[in-house]
Amino acid sequence: GNALTFPLAVGATSVLMAERPTPASVSRVLRERQPTIFYGVPTLYNAMLASNELPSRDELALRRCVSAGEPLPQEIGRRWAARIGVDILDGIGSTEMLHIFLSNWPDSVRYGTTGRPIPGYELKIVDEEEKPVRRGEIGDLLVSGPSSAACYWNNRERCRATFIGQWTRTGDKYFEDEDGYYVYCGRSDDMMKVSGMYVSPAEVEAALVAHENVLEAVVVGVPDQDGLLKPKAFVVPRHGVRGDEELVRVLDAHARELLAPFKCPRWYAFLEDLPKTATGKIQRFKLREQSTG
Repeated sequence: GNALTFPLAVGATSVLMAERPTPASVSRVLRERQPTIFYGVPTLYNAMLASNELPSRDELALRRCVSAGEPLPQEIGRRWAARIGVDILDGIGSTEMLHIFLSNWPDSVRYGTTGRPIPGYELKIVDEEEKPVRRGEIGDLLVSGPSSAACYWNNRERCRATFIGQWTRTGDKYFEDEDGYYVYCGRSDDMMKVSGMYVSPAEVEAALVAHENVLEAVVVGVPDQDGLLKPKAFVVPRHGVRGDEELVRVLDAHARELLAPFKCPRWYAFLEDLPKTATGKIQRFKLREQSTG
């Protein structure tokens, strides 16, 4: 999408990196090639903010920055905008829909949301019975638009589960706020029900990342001794911060100031790095497997 569809549609040049996108390598390309639009995942933006390799705003030609692939914590967006002087447009797309169909817009960025529908696309949020939910209620996000795939090749079962008439099931949980902005709550298979209430991993992660001692955080559901699902946080502390019992106490107190008690992590684990794909997306399933054995 961002490497092919968007630039070719407007006759632009696409700058691609063959090497792994580290803060140092990406910063070098930003200086040397002077792109005007930059695409990255939230973990890359966060890593660059924590690196001394990040160029100053005077060294860059950026006029737009875009994030997708996983939810952008509002703290990262605000820090990037303050440091670089350019907002990050957080959006969501899928292979089935070709590319982004829901996004923040340049003149109306609202961090902590995925923005509003792209013109030409319709969205709806439904419950487990496929009935539309009320505004503010969490449900499954469906999208309809001209770029939708017709089906999956030679995979009838998956086709039936994903394509429902004109609608495509995204596999994401969302709610729509009072202003028409869509708020990401997690992948449908990542959401937790704790004490009968939905818990959004993205909400808990955003609260933890807002603490000055936290570089990255991921929350997954883990069964307790009674087999009930509870939140567990995997945290990468900032450089020079020790991941010990004192940090657990500090983060627990911090989380309780921002979240309802049932949303707060029951356990904390500290890591040097989170498992990621080659493009920087966090591999939650590995952390889930690690926790459940």
